[in-house]
Amino acid sequence: MSEKSTVKAMLKAKCPQCHQGDLFSVPKAGFRKLTEINARCEVCQASLVPEPDFYYGAMYVSYAFSVALVIATMVALNVLLDEPELWMYLVTVGVLNIGLLPLMLRYSKVFYLYGMSKLKYRGY
Repeated sequence: MSEKSTVKAMLKAKCPQCHQGDLFSVPKAGFRKLTEINARCEVCQASLVPEPDFYYGAMYVSYAFSVALVIATMVALNVLLDEPELWMYLVTVGVLNIGLLPLMLRYSKVFYLYGMSKLKYRGY
């Protein structure tokens, strides 16, 4: 697979082995079981949960997303407004964090799974 197709598969949350099967059992718009990963790829039968509690490490990626969001918001408010007040920072960061939480949780798991690609994703 080419690098371009790997990035495309990551953005579409597809299986890291075949780039066709879905990682998540529910669509992005659904809030029930939002971050529940399928145990196996429905196309190639690769194990998407390599070991128990594998995705606890994705919390670090999610934290990095939140920190990046706070920094980007602070820079944007400082560029757009002359002297933003504290409440503007707090409200903007709070609303964006709550609004983007579903995507940040999902993609933290996707990036963590793809980042650990040295593991063998083969079904048994």
